[in-house]
Amino acid sequence: MEFANAVIIGGGVVGCAVARVLSKRWDNVFLLEQMPKVGMAASSRNSGVIHSGLYYTPGSLKARHCLEGNRLTYEFCAEHNVPHRRTGKLVVACTPDEEAELGKLLESGRANGLEGLRIIDRAEICRREPHIQGRAALAVPSTGIVASEELVKAYARLAAEQGANILTHARVVRLEPRKDFIRVEIRIGEAEKASTETAEARCVVNAAGLYADEVAAMLGNTRYRIYPVRGEYCELVRAKSYLINALVYPMPHPEGLSLGVHFTRTLWGTVLVGPTARYVAHKNDYERDRLPVEEFARLGKRLLPELEAADLVLAYSGLRAKLVPPGGKGPADFVIARDPDVPRAIQLLGIESPGLTAAPSIANQVFELVREILD
Repeated sequence: MEFANAVIIGGGVVGCAVARVLSKRWDNVFLLEQMPKVGMAASSRNSGVIHSGLYYTPGSLKARHCLEGNRLTYEFCAEHNVPHRRTGKLVVACTPDEEAELGKLLESGRANGLEGLRIIDRAEICRREPHIQGRAALAVPSTGIVASEELVKAYARLAAEQGANILTHARVVRLEPRKDFIRVEIRIGEAEKASTETAEARCVVNAAGLYADEVAAMLGNTRYRIYPVRGEYCELVRAKSYLINALVYPMPHPEGLSLGVHFTRTLWGTVLVGPTARYVAHKNDYERDRLPVEEFARLGKRLLPELEAADLVLAYSGLRAKLVPPGGKGPADFVIARDPDVPRAIQLLGIESPGLTAAPSIANQVFELVREILD
């Protein structure tokens, strides 16, 4: 590995989607993933929801890429046999104040370009989700679910078929900007057997997720810091999976870290409850001090009154790459841009939810940025 047109750091859903689009146009594209397989972190530790773009500030990168990514993800999944289903979802208002906010959410979604949104009453909620309690709800038809791990693998497989070189157990340890390239030093292999390789990359794409701030810092960019936020899930026991038919969300809290604990009926007929959201100190802290099922039952009862702790078992957890510090302010939107000081580097930071949905649209923007460098 001596010369590369592009080196992509990070083999999550965004990195793999980027590798797919770049390898269509250029040879000598390398994707580096430090884990044993692609997509092992945030890309497969989520709800597997194809988001609509409902919540995001009109004109933001999240709004733009989620809306376009929604369309592209459905098209990609259909073309490449990735398991998915367009289910629609309900955003449920439980109080008069929340019901008054539904209209604002409807207008925000329409401003982002969503189609088919409508407010439904208690009777229609009952027809669609008989066990859910709510005064009214916003019905969002473009939301769906996808097998997230299979989606990542499909992007990676197509990239490899187009000639991209996908290396796992490959950790970047040093980046040195030069005039016409960036020198990339990589540790390849498991710890005791690892060797050091170097490459001269005409372009580097930082898609390192939780570690994107550390990769940026290797290039001297210390403007951003990633704050890991853990989201935990429970699952309904099989005997109670009939309680939810599709996707059911609470009204979003304006100061919340996430969209709130919601219910997701998966492609396999199980029902996820979550995620919660709280800051943790370490980027690999998935399990320490897990919330008890009683807390999930308490949070879920607001929408599903018959939910009991005995109906739940703990499931997995995931970590989000937040740019906003605890109790503070920071960039709430994606950062997708060429580095101001190292123009051969493209920085992708804060790519949290809706990153799974937005990935193919983000990849198209990255393609244009790479073309500025390579063509």
